[in-house]
Amino acid sequence: MEKRILPDKATIGALADALRHALSPRYGNGEAGAMTKIIFEESLRLSPVNVVLRRDEEVMPETLMRIDRVAARLLAGEPIQYIYGHTQWYGAELKVTPDVLIPRPETAQLVDMIVDRWGDRRDLRVMDLCTGSGCIAVTLARVLPFARVDAVDISDAALGVARENALAQHVRVDFAQSDLLSMKTPAAPEYDIIVSNPPYIPQSDAKGMDRNVLDYEPGLALFVPDADPMKFYRPIATYASGALLPGGMLYVELDPAGAEKVIGCMRDAGLTDVTSYRDFAGLTRFASARKE
Repeated sequence: MEKRILPDKATIGALADALRHALSPRYGNGEAGAMTKIIFEESLRLSPVNVVLRRDEEVMPETLMRIDRVAARLLAGEPIQYIYGHTQWYGAELKVTPDVLIPRPETAQLVDMIVDRWGDRRDLRVMDLCTGSGCIAVTLARVLPFARVDAVDISDAALGVARENALAQHVRVDFAQSDLLSMKTPAAPEYDIIVSNPPYIPQSDAKGMDRNVLDYEPGLALFVPDADPMKFYRPIATYASGALLPGGMLYVELDPAGAEKVIGCMRDAGLTDVTSYRDFAGLTRFASARKE
């Protein structure tokens, strides 16, 4: 019989306290509280207000058992987004599975940059390279007026998730399986915006990363060889130089330690007005460039 993490009998209030107590040593008080909130919303359909109002109600034994299994998975390091199969990002719910990265808040800043610059334009043509869950492509299709969005990824499993996200948000994105390293530029320039959040973490950095990332998120979408950190940025810049319409722009997320090299790739490809941007933590996390 598996060892229980939570009591076999509890009220709603006692369960909330027990969850925070069990999760805090691993995740800290703040993250444990956030996870507890998600668990109550997902497993009991209770908002934080209702947890307080109904704190003296008994929780059904089968529900306690189900939540106990969730707590065990969290303590083993499994991300809560994979446990429940979705996450909230940029004002909408996105499906996520271990075939795709969990969208980060930093990547939402990349979308903000594009929307701030292009949000009042209609009928834009957009390409998202290395789309993963489709978070960028689907969101841009949702928030840019009448944008026509294409997206590619090497992973067929990731594209399956991305297609489900587009369907759930009632937007059209044309997805295709393609290897960025061998993609051909279109015969004539056709895109106003090209965006990419490619793999960029040097393999040697893995030793300092949390196990919940290393053990559960797809390494294919995370890492690049130490000997070739620009593996994806060179073809991205080359593709953009041929596929962007005059005045079109390329936007990328990047490793702060490699920002200058990414900027160099953009300039070497003939792009201009190359600019870097900082994330909320003050780290250089993004770059943009323009096609003359």
